[in-house]
Parts: sequence; structure tokens; C-alpha cells
Amino acid sequence: MEILWFLLAVGMFAAALGPFLLRRRGGIHQVLPGSPDAADPDDYGFLRQEELDIRLPGPDQDLLDVLEVVQHTQNWRPAAQLLAGTPRQGELRWQRVQAFAGAASLELSQRPGVGGAWLRNWRSESPKDAGAAQVHAAFLVQQAWRSESPDGARTDDFRIILEEARTVCGEAALLAPGDPVPYIVELAVGRGLAYPEPQFEELWAKVIDRAPEHMGAHLAALHYWCEKWHGSRDRADEFAHAAAARAPRGSLLAALPLFAVYEHLPEVTLVRSFYQSVVVTRAVEGAMHAVHTARADDPVLAHVRHLLVLFLVRSERWSEAMNQLVRIDGHVGALPWTLDEDPAGVYAVYRALAVAGYEANGGSPATLPR
Repeated sequence: MEILWFLLAVGMFAAALGPFLLRRRGGIHQVLPGSPDAADPDDYGFLRQEELDIRLPGPDQDLLDVLEVVQHTQNWRPAAQLLAGTPRQGELRWQRVQAFAGAASLELSQRPGVGGAWLRNWRSESPKDAGAAQVHAAFLVQQAWRSESPDGARTDDFRIILEEARTVCGEAALLAPGDPVPYIVELAVGRGLAYPEPQFEELWAKVIDRAPEHMGAHLAALHYWCEKWHGSRDRADEFAHAAAARAPRGSLLAALPLFAVYEHLPEVTLVRSFYQSVVVTRAVEGAMHAVHTARADDPVLAHVRHLLVLFLVRSERWSEAMNQLVRIDGHVGALPWTLDEDPAGVYAVYRALAVAGYEANGGSPATLPR
């Protein structure tokens, strides 16, 4: 079982221009012999690579328990009960909706025509269940992205499925008027269907009217404003910094500029100093401040920590990277790892690099605060 999150992947490519050359987002192609592999993460109590959980960014045992029951029995009722007991406005509901949708989507891909029957039954047997409609809408969005051709071209199926998703979003919104989730799902629909800016901004207004500090919603909207979709580097940066500026203390929205930087990383970085640049450093510091002031149980906290590991390792800030790793190790279902064919593998190499750099600068398991 693997849960799908809208994620990106990155990689590290060894070269003669320093300890490593940072290249495309597709994965770690080569690690220089000696340093990372010589370090032993086991000394720090980290899980072995094969034990890392790629399904979630952090622990949510209630969700995992329910998913196991649902997928084993094909009975949708435990999923409905869990969502009914999950607050509407919070990040946790959005993440659980995405998780159920991803599980059904993966099932269907593995067993065409049969997999994910529990979701179809949920919708047909409980048509007034807002949770079922939300999961169905998110499921359709994920199915649309699965319909893309290998070269990333949008197919007719892509648009048809997203049009259906938009319809289901409307149904879900009517079933739970105060719930932001249907509108957050539609943000991905709007990106895929290329909503004009006024239409997208109208949709965004409905989201922030219901959940003004929702980090998952801001991440979904950020994609629309990125250069590879319907905006630009400047538009994405403007959106991210505006959200960070109005974020109250304790909000992870202060980390949004780091996600904007990540979305616009150059395909090839030939100089290590890029990761010590003012733009990157400010974004990293904003994210560090956010994680230090956030609630320990914030569902998005692990997402930010995972992205910080990438930037801190690339910036050679070994001690700070290690401080993030001890708090997230065990779960790797988050960007930047999960679009790689081997999320646990790419995470493990970054972890080993952090350990090696930490030890090379005098660190040890005994000096690492927990």
C-alpha cells in the first residue's frame, strides 16, 4: 500500500566541482565514493532503509489502521467514521482525504476494474456522505494525473476526468458548505483545466474564507502560480511571501517561500554557492523559524522538515540537517523524496550525507541533541 501525495523529487549528481553536483529532480544518480557510504546512520538510531515507511510524511496510526481494515475487508464504513470524526477546518482532514483517494487510485492501477471497489460502494451506498464525495473528487484528480502520457502531455482523458472531478467537488461543497476541502481539491482541477486567473482567484477566495491559514491549500494554490503552470517565478514568490507575511506566530505558512524556491530550482546547479545565496538562505531561515514555533502535532510539520533536510544538506548545514532528521526519520512519504522510484533510497542517501558531514565536523551520536 502506498499513499500518493502531490509531490516532487530531487536528486544529487556527483561531479568534479565539489563534493557533489546538484542536477535534475529525478533522483540521486551517483554518490561520491567514500564520504556518504562510510557513515553509519544506524549509530544514530535511524531506521534501516528497508524499514522506512513511504506512505506518510509522519505518523498517523489511526489512518493506517483504518486503511488496513478498509483495504483488507473492502468495507468503507471505518473510513467514513474516521473522516466524520476529523475536524473540517484542519490540515488533518485534507491529508486523510488525500490518503484515502491515493489508496483507492493505487488499488485501481494495480487491479484495473476491481481495485478501489470500497470507494465506489461508499459513494453509491452513502450518497449524502460529504467525506465520500471529497475522497471521490480527490481520487478523480489523481486518476487524471495518472492518465498523462509518458512525455507529460495532457490527454483527452485528462480533461474529461478533471471535468468530472469539478462536478464532484461541487457536490461535495453542497454536502458540507463550511468545509474547505472540496474547494482545495478544485484548486488542482483549476490548475489542470487552466482556469483563467479571475476564475482561479474566485475559487481561492472561497478557500481562504473558510480556512485562511490552511498550509495544504496554499501549497495547492502555489502550483498554479508557478512558472511551469500558469504563472512565473515572480508570481509564485509574490504569492508565497504574501502568505508568509500575514501568517500568525506558530503558522507553517512562514515556510511557504521555501516551497516556492524549491518549485523553481534550476535544472542544473553548477555552483555550490547557490545554496548559500541570499534567496535560499532567507527561505530556509523562514522555514526554520516556522518549525521552531509550530505546534508539535501540526500535521504539516513533517512536510516542512523533509524539505528542510534537502536544503540544509545542499547548504552543508550538517548539524541543522541532523536536527531535522532525528524528528522525521521513519517516515519518508513527503516531497522531495516521493516522486523518485525509490523514495526510501533517495532519502537514505541524503541522510547518509548529513551524517557524514556532521561527523566530519566533529559531531557524533553523543553530541546530537534529541
